[in-house]
Amino acid sequence: MIDDFLPAAVPVADLIRAFHKLPGIGSKSAQRLTYHLVRMPEEEARSLAEAILNVKERIIFCSQCQNISEIDPCPLCTDPSRDRNTICVVEEPLDVLALERTHCYKGLYHVLHGAISPINGIGPEELRIQELLRRLKDGSVKEVVLATNPNLEGEATAMYIQRLVSPIIATITRLARGLPVGGDLEYADEITLTRAFQGRQEF
Repeated sequence: MIDDFLPAAVPVADLIRAFHKLPGIGSKSAQRLTYHLVRMPEEEARSLAEAILNVKERIIFCSQCQNISEIDPCPLCTDPSRDRNTICVVEEPLDVLALERTHCYKGLYHVLHGAISPINGIGPEELRIQELLRRLKDGSVKEVVLATNPNLEGEATAMYIQRLVSPIIATITRLARGLPVGGDLEYADEITLTRAFQGRQEF
């Protein structure tokens, strides 16, 4: 238990607990981050706190693609140069950034905010799948690109969405296997992502 490692000072203990709740942060990492903040100049600490508050106060979800943005609809959805016949489905906002860096995709996006993972208690109802289906109803989208991560959760999510949209979308593609199995899009380099996108295959 993390409480076994907490110091007596209540503010320090509270901050360690707060860091420990973040994904990927264990008890030791939470302690290191906390003590780093203790030693940080007050001006830098206030700047960090303000940045966190700004994210919570100013960032919203785009009502169309569900990506994070300061305005609704987001700049990608309102860009007249984007191909509106194609929607690329990704798990997280970071995946949009990764694909945009390749400059190989000019269509629209849809962000699910996760992947189906029964072991973690995440089912289809926790994802932005219904919002995707609503976007497809008018028939203007001709291709759905399933760009979920190439791991068990991503594959399960892609298969689930494929079953839902196949009756209404003629072309459903999946990124090619240039991506390493078990990896995440956000960590892939631009060349690998570009080749995966260009080599996508019908699902």
